[in-house]
Amino acid sequence: MELEELEEQEPVSPNGQYFSSNVISLSVLAVWEFEIPFDPESQTISLLIKNVFLPISPRFSSIMVENNGKKQWKRVEVKLEDHVYTPPFPSGLSLESYDKYFDDYISKLLTERFPQGKPLWEIHIINYPTSNAAANVIFKLHHALGDGYSLMGALISSMQRADNPSLPLTLPSRKRSESKRENFVTKTFSGFCNTISDLWLGTLKTMNGDVVTPIRSGNDAIEFRPATVSTMTFSLDQIKSIKDKLGVTVNDVLTGMIFFGTRLYVQEMNQSSSKADCTAMVLLNTRIMGDYVPIEEMIKPNSKAPWGNRFTFMHVPIPKLTELSNALDFIWNAHTK
Repeated sequence: MELEELEEQEPVSPNGQYFSSNVISLSVLAVWEFEIPFDPESQTISLLIKNVFLPISPRFSSIMVENNGKKQWKRVEVKLEDHVYTPPFPSGLSLESYDKYFDDYISKLLTERFPQGKPLWEIHIINYPTSNAAANVIFKLHHALGDGYSLMGALISSMQRADNPSLPLTLPSRKRSESKRENFVTKTFSGFCNTISDLWLGTLKTMNGDVVTPIRSGNDAIEFRPATVSTMTFSLDQIKSIKDKLGVTVNDVLTGMIFFGTRLYVQEMNQSSSKADCTAMVLLNTRIMGDYVPIEEMIKPNSKAPWGNRFTFMHVPIPKLTELSNALDFIWNAHTK
């Protein structure tokens, strides 16, 4: 790969350096499902990458280099054959068998580190039918390039409207639920109480970690061990219906479902662990604006939704089955947290 000499190289952010170190290497995986299979002779993917994807951000055409102990981004020539893969699966299998091959392939991608000599992204074309799609495209992008909000914005920006490709892509803005329209005093007091509670719980968790359970082995270096991806499909219409009836957010519904399912799993695997303290790490977007904005807006100076890694983690205790009677209680609990 021939490097392009630049007068200036942009430094890698502290988060970017942390996400690409000997200790940890994080990637974001996104899957596009297609209703029709790909034409092996088509150049559509190559043209989209060259003309749409790569121009979105210089990060997609850069590698990390270290000068005087400091990591910097350096532009390089991108060779598509080093980034686009079409893995061969056996032909003539059932949809269930291809589902297994697909899940195993993603699981393998999770544990593979990016080579340092090329830009930190890959595209994997799975041109075999699964239960959900006729073909799939997997995007693997290193977290040093940006967080999920940035990277999903980049992928969405590469799409066009089916009804009129000449019009800009738009998504509906988020609507505040009725339960969020509280008066200032109530909202301020609730926020103060939640802050004190979170500080106290965080201090306790620092001093006394969670005990060993089916979801916490207590072993060292588990991040370097093989992982398996399992998928479940939920109706978005049903999730929206629950959201509207309870006056909560989609994230509240999903978080409550995950917490409830986690507790059921712990209880099924080890009955004695059903009452154990368990803590979840919830990812929070720290941008002022959380709605979708075009990539052109993200890269502007002083943008309210800037490109990069703008998130934080929050410790949230997972409710116990003995404390909450049903799945809806878990959603209410997630909402109040």
